[in-house]
Amino acid sequence: MNDNTHALRPEDYVEPRCVLCDEPYGAAPKCKPIPQQRVIEKMDDYMSRRDYAGAERHLLYWLAEAQLGGDKRGELLVRNELVGHYRKVGQRDKALENGDRALALLDELEFDGTISSGTTYTNVATACNAFGENQRALALFEKARAVYEAAPRTRPELLGGLYNNMALVCVALGQFDRAFALYDKAMDAMGQVRGGVLEQGITCLNMANAVEARDGMEAGEHRIYELVDRAWELLNDPSAPRDGYYAFVCEKCAPTFSYYGYFAAAEELNERAKQLYERT
Repeated sequence: MNDNTHALRPEDYVEPRCVLCDEPYGAAPKCKPIPQQRVIEKMDDYMSRRDYAGAERHLLYWLAEAQLGGDKRGELLVRNELVGHYRKVGQRDKALENGDRALALLDELEFDGTISSGTTYTNVATACNAFGENQRALALFEKARAVYEAAPRTRPELLGGLYNNMALVCVALGQFDRAFALYDKAMDAMGQVRGGVLEQGITCLNMANAVEARDGMEAGEHRIYELVDRAWELLNDPSAPRDGYYAFVCEKCAPTFSYYGYFAAAEELNERAKQLYERT
């Protein structure tokens, strides 16, 4: 019979726990994940009220928490949100700095080829496009497309967003045939999404801009007005929830309607956005 009376037990060789971090001295701290769903839901709440300052404070708080807890997955999520936030408020350096860190995290987490990597490539590419770095944007969009199209369970809204934003870059680079093919794919993808009519409306307006860029206003007039009319129909579709995102889309689309002479439509969209923001 073995005598285990003198066998070493953990309390014999592990130092007492630190009262600050609740870990044994010298031990590698465990990952403490942030509540990702709560982070996203609160971010949506800030954006529904156009509280950009509050959104930034919220994201920076959870970025610090993710870093402190060694939660790289959580950090990746927050970095992606920060890329989009800084793009919307026009802060180029901060958007691209967070984008570079998000791309580095994909390698650290060995996420290459995952849906998360496709989403990150798309987010960073969209920011690059917004700030005029179109060649880099196109390369990242191509990486995202390879990931999304190879994954059997990619949600259609992810594909729709990718195709639409990738087409914008192609227009900027003068690759019009490729752009229109991508816009068609975006329309098909968002047709499979509940409430996807809003994204389809945005795509129609983007297509109108692309026709003008390729053909000029006079030569492309008929097709341009067809697309703007179709966008108006889609934005008035009753299937689209009248929520904060609807307000954002109305506000985003109004200047394009005004540009093409649809002044009453632009005024109506701005009024809808105002009422929805006041309600929330």
